[in-house]
Amino acid sequence: MTITNPPAHQLVDGKLTGASDGASYPILNPATGEQIGVAPDSTAADVDAAIAAARRAFDETDWSTDVELRVRCLRQLHQALLDHADEFRALTTAEVGMPGFMMGAAGFDVPVEGLKWVTDLLESYAWETDLGVAQPMGIPSRRSVVREPVGVVAAITPWNVPNQINLAKIGPALAAGCTVVLKPAPDTPWVACELGRFVAEHTDMPAGVFNVVTPRSNQVAAVLASDPRIDMVSFTGSTATGRAIMAAAAPTLKKVFLELGGKSAAIVLDDADVAASAGATAFAACIHAGQGCALTTRLVVPREKYDEAVEVAAATMASIGINDPADPNAICGPVISQVQRDRVESYLRLAEEEGGRIVTGGKVVDKPGFWVEPTVVAGLDNSSRLAQEEIFGPVLVVIPHDGDDDAVRIANDSEFGLSGSVDSGDLERARSVARRIRTGTLAVNGGVWFSPDAPFGGYKQSGLGREMGVAGFEEYLETKTIAEPA
Repeated sequence: MTITNPPAHQLVDGKLTGASDGASYPILNPATGEQIGVAPDSTAADVDAAIAAARRAFDETDWSTDVELRVRCLRQLHQALLDHADEFRALTTAEVGMPGFMMGAAGFDVPVEGLKWVTDLLESYAWETDLGVAQPMGIPSRRSVVREPVGVVAAITPWNVPNQINLAKIGPALAAGCTVVLKPAPDTPWVACELGRFVAEHTDMPAGVFNVVTPRSNQVAAVLASDPRIDMVSFTGSTATGRAIMAAAAPTLKKVFLELGGKSAAIVLDDADVAASAGATAFAACIHAGQGCALTTRLVVPREKYDEAVEVAAATMASIGINDPADPNAICGPVISQVQRDRVESYLRLAEEEGGRIVTGGKVVDKPGFWVEPTVVAGLDNSSRLAQEEIFGPVLVVIPHDGDDDAVRIANDSEFGLSGSVDSGDLERARSVARRIRTGTLAVNGGVWFSPDAPFGGYKQSGLGREMGVAGFEEYLETKTIAEPA
C-alpha cells in the first residue's frame, strides 16, 4: 500500500515539526516488511518542550475551566475524524497491519464514537455536588464536593490498536480539562501524529493543550513517568513496563492509570454448544493476528468434550489462515514486527518443549512481512508457560476442566485478570460462574461488553483503574471537598 503524504511531524506547543535535530526512523508495513515512510525521532529536548507546553497550557490558559471551549474543540476533532475517516483507516491498515473489518469496531469507528460519547458526557456532567448541611464537631457547615482536572497527563500507548487506545486516553483527559503529552509506540506513531495534525489544523484548541512526541528510545520517553511537571501517567502496554512506570512515578507520587496484560479464559460449561463456543473462541484469537490484550487465548472446555473442542478450534483457525490486511475478507493479518514474530515463534517452539501438541499452524510464514500461522495447541495444562504468559499472536491453548468449580479455578489461576467469557445453556448458571471470575470484563453467552460507555480494565496484574465509561472519564479528575459556615 502506498501512502501519498505520510505523517512526519510531532506536535509541540501548537507547532507541527520534525524532531529538533532532524532525526527520524523508518516505519515498516507489517504485511510486506517494506519501509513506507519515517517518523520524527523526538529528542529529550522535544519531550521537555512538550511537557513545558502542557504545563503552561494547564496553568495559564482557561482550558481547565472553560467547559464550552472543551466541548467545541472535541466536537471539531470528532468531525475531522469523520471527514477523513477513509484515509485514516487506510493509514491504520498500512502502519498497523490491522485488517479492514476491524475499522468498524476497535480499529476506528468505536473509538471515534467514544470521543463523541465523552464529549456528550462533558456537557451534562455534574462538576459539583451539594452534600447539604451537617454539624461536624458541632459546627453547622454546608459541604460541597467539586471535581477538577488532574492536570498534565502523559498518555503512553501501544501499537496493537492505537486509534482505540489513543482516543480512549486523550478524549477523557481533554474533556476533563487536562492537558496532554501523547507518546505512541515507535512501531505505530503515524496515527498519533495525525491526531496532532487534526488538532492543530481543525480545532480551536490552545497551543500546548495537546502535544504528540514520537521518540524511538525508551530512555528519552522515560522522563514522562518521572518528571514532576507531569501529574498523571496513563499507560497501556505490558505488565513489566507498567511496573517500571509505577516505580518511576513513585518519587513524585503522581497518579498512575495502567491497562496491562491479559491471558483471558473462555470457559465452556458442559451444557453449552461446545462446537459453537470453540469455533467462536478460535475465530476471536485470530483477529488482528491475536494482538489484543483482552482476547480469550485459553479455551477451557469439559474434559469429556475436549477432543471435539480441539478439532473444531483447529478447523476454524485453518480455514481462517492469513491474509493481506488490505483484503476486505482478511481476519488474521501480520504481527506488527520482526521482533514480535520472533517472540511468537519462540512460544511455538516452547509449546512442543512443554509437551504440547500443535494441532494446526505452528509456524512463521516464509514470505515478506511478519506472518505467523493461526495455531491451536493441545495437551498442556494451565501450569504451562503457554497458558500463563501473554503471547500476543494467533495462538490458542485448549485446556480441559472437570466441572464448574475446576473451570473457575483454572480461569483464576493467572497473574492476570483482564477479561474472559462463559458459555452455558443455562443463563443463570453462566452468570453464577461469571461472578466468580476475577477479571474486569466478562462476556456471558456471546454478550459484547466493548462500547464507549462501558468501563474497561483489569484485576490483579492486568492493571489499575478503568478506561472508557464514566469511570474512565473520572480517572482524570481530582475530588475536592469544600466546607463553609451554614
